[in-house]
Amino acid sequence: MNKEIFKIAIPAIVANITVPLLGLVDTAISGHMGSEVFIGAVAVGTMMFNLIYWNFGFLRMGTSGLTAQAYGRGDRHAQVTLLRQSSTVALLIALAVVVLQWPLQWLTLWLIGPSPEVTHLAKTYFYICVWGAPAILLMMALKGWLLGMQDSVSAMMISIVVNVLNIVASVLCVYGLDMGFSGIAAGTVAGEYLGLLFALWLVRRRFPWLAGELHWRDTTHMQGTRLFFRVNGDIFVRSFLVMLVMLAFIAVGARSGDMTLAVNTLMMQLFTLYSHFLDGVAFAGEALVGKYAGRGDNPRLRLCVRWLMVWGLAFSAVFTLVYAFPHGVFALLTSEAQVVQAAMHYRLWCALIPAAGMAAFVWDGVFIGLTRTRWLLLAVVVAFVLFFALYALLPAAWGNNKLWIAYLLFLVTRGLVLTVGYYLHPRVTSTQSPPTS
Repeated sequence: MNKEIFKIAIPAIVANITVPLLGLVDTAISGHMGSEVFIGAVAVGTMMFNLIYWNFGFLRMGTSGLTAQAYGRGDRHAQVTLLRQSSTVALLIALAVVVLQWPLQWLTLWLIGPSPEVTHLAKTYFYICVWGAPAILLMMALKGWLLGMQDSVSAMMISIVVNVLNIVASVLCVYGLDMGFSGIAAGTVAGEYLGLLFALWLVRRRFPWLAGELHWRDTTHMQGTRLFFRVNGDIFVRSFLVMLVMLAFIAVGARSGDMTLAVNTLMMQLFTLYSHFLDGVAFAGEALVGKYAGRGDNPRLRLCVRWLMVWGLAFSAVFTLVYAFPHGVFALLTSEAQVVQAAMHYRLWCALIPAAGMAAFVWDGVFIGLTRTRWLLLAVVVAFVLFFALYALLPAAWGNNKLWIAYLLFLVTRGLVLTVGYYLHPRVTSTQSPPTS
């Protein structure tokens, strides 16, 4: 069981760790253009797309859970249907993003509120990068499908290749073609489409039988899509609520002063690093739990869940030990001694981050594999209400501490609700029928 878990988890962790690399290179390129405005514009432009694409995470999560169950049943027809459905939905959403680019640009900039100088450049970045939406969303669907097919290595290769191509294309456009700031965005789009071509080639190479069974003329046949849209609808609303919590977290921190914003940014980097590792465990849960649910193999499924929790606890213990003494990590992230000193006042919350988030991360993967997405939505709704209620009720004198207390409660609540949801249903086999077209 552990061999199966790490066969999926390790490539997923490696892929996750490569994601920040592109942002670091783009920041480095913009940082050598002569003004901090360029750095801010890249950061704001990236955040604009994060706000948009975050909501469409169901293209990966929903696809992986349903495909894993079809894989467990050995239902090739359902596997093909799910790939076609998720790819079609991805392209339709991408078309909507391109068509609605002006209102999306206005809304995201209004939410972020950068300076006029940064706003001007961020608009340039946005109006170029928005044309990469079809490639990004289609790759999300493809990686979800590959994960459901128990092939996290191919998903890892896609992530690595896309990031490398983005970096090479951005450097070439900025310095080789002398495109200036616009070259960062143009290189990003070029890398995304080159990465999509690689992803399509890789999927065809790994699953040569797809060519004979993937009939796109069946796309307009809507039979069997009810489960697909029910699962993905739950995940969409859940992701939207999580995004609102993160927006509130950023907004409250920003309104508390530059020092508080800097401190919270450092602490969120710790949370992000931890999440990269726990996401690997969650991805293994999506693929393996879905496979065993599709087979109706309750003993193996329960064994898988137990070991997922064991490894979640193991990662959590390691990160808790490191984060209990975060000075060295903070010093690596910034050379500003005042920021490091201020952040050390919150080291207790740093140490609690892993324990607070562990169950939520692991259960997310398990419930996606089970396609019990209504419980995922319920957990976030309860946690969402408690986050805002607790923040409003805690004394204002607690300052930034009450923001972190509310956020850690948000994570803990999600884990507790999902724990209850899992044990309320002792039989965890899938009762879903395969989608048909």
